[in-house]
Amino acid sequence: MAKRGGFPGGMPGNMNNLMKQAQRMQRQMEETTKELEAKEYTAAAGGGAVSVTVSGKKEIVSVKLSEEVVDPDDIEMLEDLIVAAANEAFRQMEADSSEAMSKLTGGLGGALGGGFPF
Repeated sequence: MAKRGGFPGGMPGNMNNLMKQAQRMQRQMEETTKELEAKEYTAAAGGGAVSVTVSGKKEIVSVKLSEEVVDPDDIEMLEDLIVAAANEAFRQMEADSSEAMSKLTGGLGGALGGGFPF
């Protein structure tokens, strides 16, 4: 009987297809990552008095403050508003990233340990 390489029962062809699918998924993930990194997310706090914009690269791009929120006697409130707006913008970015990756993986992200760079 001739010995076939790889797995018994014709698995090498299936393994090749699996590898091609994995490589295609990796390329799609890289493209999606680039697209997500190029996006910006803006959130406001204090009724719009503070606005923070973050990038998909997890960097704060800008902070905008309304004049009336800048009170030298209440710096803590301004600090809290900036933190709140930044955190909300980052939450939006994370939700968008998770949704985009979930579409690519068909929900396998959790099963794979969520090893995505987001």
